[in-house]
Amino acid sequence: MARLTRTSGGALAVLIASVVLSACGTGAAVSQARVACKLVERAIHLQAKSNNVGLSTSVRNSLRANAMSELLKATPAAAAATSADGSWNPLMTTINEAERVPLAQLVPALTRLCQVANSSTPYL
Repeated sequence: MARLTRTSGGALAVLIASVVLSACGTGAAVSQARVACKLVERAIHLQAKSNNVGLSTSVRNSLRANAMSELLKATPAAAAATSADGSWNPLMTTINEAERVPLAQLVPALTRLCQVANSSTPYL
């Protein structure tokens, strides 16, 4: 009977440790997703500013280039979030798509993903 209790105690300890460690990974993932989203939000702001009426072509292009630069700076944090918790892969993938798809077309998806990351229940 003592042997069964020790085995059950060991299994319980492993279960508790796995829950604690998985919670740490999820917290780290959310933290990294939020870091990425700060840069995403800057990029979206610059992109929106580039659409203002009356801007010269050079200013418009400069704002869009800066928006892309800010967005691509978010890649490492988004990758870290995905590494810690694979459910953040849509954020990383959407950021990476900016190299192939105009940022303006990604704004709705990026906005929604960052709303989730910044919510009180940040789970995809």
